[in-house]
Amino acid sequence: MNMTREARRTRSLHAVLTALVLAGLAGCKDPAPDEGPCQGCSSTTPGPAPAISASSRHSLALRDDGTVWAWGHNGYGQLGDGTTGDRLTPVQVPGLTGIIAISAGSDHSLALRGDGTVWAWGENSSGTLGDGTTGDRHSPVQVLGLTNVTAVGAGGGHSLALRGDGTVWAWGFNFYGELGDGTTVDRHTPVQVLGLTGITALRAGLVHSLALRGDGTVWAWGENSSGQLGDGTTTTRHAPVQVLGLTGITALAPGNFFSLALHGDGTVWAWGDNSFSQLGDGTSTTRHAPVQVPGLTGITALAAGWLHSLALSSDGTVWAWGYNGHGQLGDGTTRSEFTRMKVSGLTGVTALAAGDTRSLALRTDGTVWSWGDSRYGQLGNGTLTLRNTPGEVPGLTQGTSVVSGGNASLALREDGTVLAWGSNLDGQLGDGTELWRFAPVPVLGLTDVLTLASGESHSLALREDGTVLAWGGNNSGQLGDGTTVKRHVPGLVPGLTGITALAAGRDHSLALRNDGTVWSWGSNFQGQLGDASTLERHTPGQVPGLTGVIAVAASSDYSLALRNDGTVWWWGSDDWSSNSYTPVQVSGLSGVTALAVGRAHVLVLRSAGTVWAWGNNSNGQLGDGTRTRRTTPVQVSGLSGVTAIAAGGTHSLALRSDGTVLAWGNNGYGQLGDGTNRQRLTPVLVSGLTGATAIAAGTEHSLALRTDGSVQAWGSNLNGQLGEGPSALVPVQALLP
Repeated sequence: MNMTREARRTRSLHAVLTALVLAGLAGCKDPAPDEGPCQGCSSTTPGPAPAISASSRHSLALRDDGTVWAWGHNGYGQLGDGTTGDRLTPVQVPGLTGIIAISAGSDHSLALRGDGTVWAWGENSSGTLGDGTTGDRHSPVQVLGLTNVTAVGAGGGHSLALRGDGTVWAWGFNFYGELGDGTTVDRHTPVQVLGLTGITALRAGLVHSLALRGDGTVWAWGENSSGQLGDGTTTTRHAPVQVLGLTGITALAPGNFFSLALHGDGTVWAWGDNSFSQLGDGTSTTRHAPVQVPGLTGITALAAGWLHSLALSSDGTVWAWGYNGHGQLGDGTTRSEFTRMKVSGLTGVTALAAGDTRSLALRTDGTVWSWGDSRYGQLGNGTLTLRNTPGEVPGLTQGTSVVSGGNASLALREDGTVLAWGSNLDGQLGDGTELWRFAPVPVLGLTDVLTLASGESHSLALREDGTVLAWGGNNSGQLGDGTTVKRHVPGLVPGLTGITALAAGRDHSLALRNDGTVWSWGSNFQGQLGDASTLERHTPGQVPGLTGVIAVAASSDYSLALRNDGTVWWWGSDDWSSNSYTPVQVSGLSGVTALAVGRAHVLVLRSAGTVWAWGNNSNGQLGDGTRTRRTTPVQVSGLSGVTAIAAGGTHSLALRSDGTVLAWGNNGYGQLGDGTNRQRLTPVLVSGLTGATAIAAGTEHSLALRTDGSVQAWGSNLNGQLGEGPSALVPVQALLP
C-alpha cells in the first residue's frame, strides 16, 4: 500500500456536490411509492449536467458536453491527465466522453457514463478503482462488471455504485467493513452490499457508508468509533444497520466521522464525532444516535466537510457551523462556531458542497462561489439543480406552449420557432447534435410551427400548412420517413397533409387530420398503431374505423382518441386490462373534452371541469386517495374548474380556470412542486404558481407556461430538462475556463 491503513483512516474526507438534470427514463418500471431522487455522492440517471465534486485535495468538474475537468493535488494520478503533477488550473481528463456524473474520493476519482458504466482513476492500493488490480491509474479505466448504474460515490479508499434495480455495490478498502459485504476483505471488483434493496440514494464517507431507502429510513455500515453509524453504539459494522429513530429522511451528508440527515419537514439531524461542534447542537459531545440540530427549519440541502457542516435554507441563505480554521464557514473569521451562523453575503443559493476545509455554493444566477482552503487549487465551479418548487427557465420569453417527453422539454414561441433543452441522446432536441442541453437552444430550421409533441426519444412539430416534421430517435420508424435512421434536425414526414394535432408515444406517433381520421406509424409490437396487426410502420397509415376524432394521445404502448361525441377510444397494450389491436370504446365515459396519458395511467377532462382517471396507481397518480389500480375511470378527488390536464411518468397535473396548478402522484424528484418529496394520493397546490395558461409533464418533471410568456419548471433536472447552466474567508466567485 502507498500508506498505512491507520494513515488512510485519518485521511481527510471528500464531500461531493454533483448536479444532474433530466427526468428519469420513460418506459422504465414504476418507482416505488415516495421514491426520491438519488442523493448519492454524485448525480444519478443518464444525462450530462454541469457538476462539481470536491475531495480533500482535488476537484472535478463535469461540463455540459460530457467532458471532465480536474485540478488540485495529483500525487496518485487522481486528476486523470496521465501525470502525477499537481494542477492549479483545470485540465481535461483525456478519453472521457458522455459522462453524466462524477465523484472525487480522497485520492481517486469516479465517473459515470450515460451508458451506465463506471470509470475510475487515481490511487488503487486496495482495489479502489474496481479494475481487478491494485496499481494506481493515471488515466481512467472501466470498473469491471457494472452496468445500469445510476449513481456513484467515492469515499476515503472505497467506492459505491447504485444500480437501477435499487441494489448497492461496493469495492476497494474494507478494513472497517465499509463495503458492507459482511467481511473486512478488500475487494478489487464490485460486490453487492448485503441486504439492501429499494435504495434511492447513497453517500460514501471516509470509512463509513450511508444509504437511503425509498421508505425514508437510513442504513449505515463501516467504521463507528465516533458513533457515525447512528445505531447507538461504537461498534464497527460489516453489514448495513438501521440508523436509530430516523424516518421521513430525504437526503444524506456524511462527514469524516459524523453524519447529517435532512428530514422531509426541513429539520436536520446529526450524529457521530462532535469535537468541533460539527453536529451543531451547541456542545462538543459525541452522539451515538441522531439528535436534532436546534434552530434549523425550512432546510432544503446539506453538505458536510471534514469538521464543518453547511445547510441551505429555503430562503436561499446558507448556515454553517463547526471547525473554521481555514475560513470554511465563510463569516470573515477563522473562529470556529459551536452553533449555526449565517454565511456572509450569500443569497439566492440553490445548492451546496463541502470539501475537507472549503465550501461551495451555487446561486440562482448560475454562478458558483467558494471559500476556505485552496492550498492545492481545489476551489472550482459546477452546478447541482434539483428544485422542489418552480423556478423560471432562463432565456424563455414569448412562449405559447410547452411539451415534455421522457427526458427533454420543448417550448413553442409566438413567432413559430421552437426551443429545446434536456436529454439529446438521439438528437431529439433537433439542434444538429447529440449534446445534452441545460439551457434552451433553437431547434434548427423550424418556423411557422403550431403545435409540438415529444416522445421518449423523438419529437414532432405541426406547421401552419398542415405538414408534420419529425426528428430524434427512429429505431422503430417513429419519424415516419420510411427509414429507421435517427435524425438530428427536423425532416418532413411524407404523405401527411391537413394535420391538426399530434401525439408521440415511446416509439410511435399519431396524427389527426382535419377530416377526423387518425394516422399512425412507428412501433407496433403491442398493437399501438391500431391497424389490427403488430407490424411496425415506417410511414403513416390510417387507423381503421375511427372517424369524427377531435384529439389524440399516446403513451408507451397504447393510444387514445377522443371523438366529437365525447367518447374515448383506445388501442394497444394498456398495462391494466388487455391488448386490443383495433380501437375499442372506454366504457362509462361521456362529455370528455381532453386527454392525457402517463406511463401507465390515463386522465380525461370532462365538460363539467372534473377529471377522471384509470390505470396504474402505485404512486397515487390517479388522485383518488388510494394506490389501487383501476380498470375503469374514477373521479380525481376534489377537482373542479379544471381547464387542462397533463400526465407524467407517475404523476399528474391539472390547470384550473384561476391559473393555479394542482398535482398528485409520485414526488420523488419534487415534480409535484409542493416543496416536498412526499407522494400525494390526492391533488395538492403547486407552490407559488399563479397565472398559468398551459401545463406539461415529463417523466419526473413538470412545466407551466404563464401569462407573461415565461416558463416555470420543477422536479428532476438530471438531464437539464428544467433548463437551468489562495484561501478566501468570505465567498468569492469560482471560475472554470
